[in-house]
Amino acid sequence: MQQFDVSRLSSYVEEHIESFHGPISVYKFPQGQSNPTFRIDGLSNSLVLRRKPEGVLLKSAHAIDREYRVMLALDKTDVPVPKVYHLCTDDKVIGSWFYLMEYVDGTVFSDPALPGLTSIQRKHVYDEANRVLAAIHNVDIKTNTLCDFGSTGNYYERQVSRWTKQYRSSETCVVKPMEQLMGWLSKNIPEDDGRTSLIHGDFRLDNIIFDSDSLEAIAVLDWELSTLGHPIADLAYLCMQRRMKRDLFIPGLGDLDIAELGIPYEEDFLSRYCHRTGLKEVGPWHFYLACSFFRLAAICQGVLKRALEGNASSDYGLELGTMVEPLAKLGLKASKN
Repeated sequence: MQQFDVSRLSSYVEEHIESFHGPISVYKFPQGQSNPTFRIDGLSNSLVLRRKPEGVLLKSAHAIDREYRVMLALDKTDVPVPKVYHLCTDDKVIGSWFYLMEYVDGTVFSDPALPGLTSIQRKHVYDEANRVLAAIHNVDIKTNTLCDFGSTGNYYERQVSRWTKQYRSSETCVVKPMEQLMGWLSKNIPEDDGRTSLIHGDFRLDNIIFDSDSLEAIAVLDWELSTLGHPIADLAYLCMQRRMKRDLFIPGLGDLDIAELGIPYEEDFLSRYCHRTGLKEVGPWHFYLACSFFRLAAICQGVLKRALEGNASSDYGLELGTMVEPLAKLGLKASKN
C-alpha cells in the first residue's frame, strides 16, 4: 500500500483547487495495476488522484503526465473523459508526480460477460464501447494539441521492439510460448499502411465508466499507454477477451455463447467500427490480435516483477503474473488463424 502525508496533500489540494476544501479522507481504488488511484473526499466534493507507483520504474512507464495531457486535450471532443484539474511534478508532496481529476460516479464492468444485464443492455454496452473507440480514432490530430503526441510510421515495428525490451527488463523466468510469439511477431510485421490516429493503448470495457441508468459511456480512463499509432491496435486489444476463457484471472468470453448473451459477433462489431471510422477493411487481423496478446502478456509480466519486488499498486500482481504463458499461447493461436 502506498503511503503519503494526508495533511500535506490536503493543504496542497486546497491551494491549487479553488473549490476544494479539507479536511480530506483518502480511499484507494482496488483497480489500477500500473498507476495507483485514489478518491480524495473533501467537505463538499470528491476528486481522483492518480500517481506514479513507488520503487524503481521501467523507463517511459507510468507516464501520468501523458495521461494528464491527453485528457486535457480531449476535453470538449466527442471522447468522454474526466475533467482534469492539476498536474503536480513536485515529488516532495506525496513522493511522486500525480494529477487530480474529477470523480465520475458510474458503473465499471470488470467482467466482459456483463452478468446482471439483459441481452439488450449487453448489446448496448458493447455498441457504446465501439462508438467511443471510433470517436478516439476520429480525433483530428492535425488540429488538436496532440499532433506531436507520438511518432508516426512503422507503428508495429516500434511496438514489437518496445514491448520485447519491456518484457526482457521484467523477465523472471523463461516462458517458451513468449519466446515463440516474439519470434513470430518480429518476422511477420505487416507493411506500414500509413494509418495513424490517437490510440488509447489499453482499451477494454473495464477502462470505461458507464452511466448506471442509461449505460451510456461517460468516461474513458487509464490513458497511460496512449500515443499516436495504428488504430486497429486498440480494436484488436478490445477483441482479445473474446478468445480468453473464463478461468483466466482476467476472464474472457471464449467459452460462452455470446449470441445468447446479446454480445455482437466479432464480424458485426468490426463492421460497425469500420462504418463509424470510414475504413473499408481492418487489414491483417491475425497479426493485430497476436500482437495484442503479446502486449498484454508483457504488461502482466511487468506487474508480476513489481509484485515480487514489493512495488505493485494492488494485491493482484502475482495473480496477473499467472496470465503471461496463457496469453502467449493465445497469441500463437491467433497468429495461425
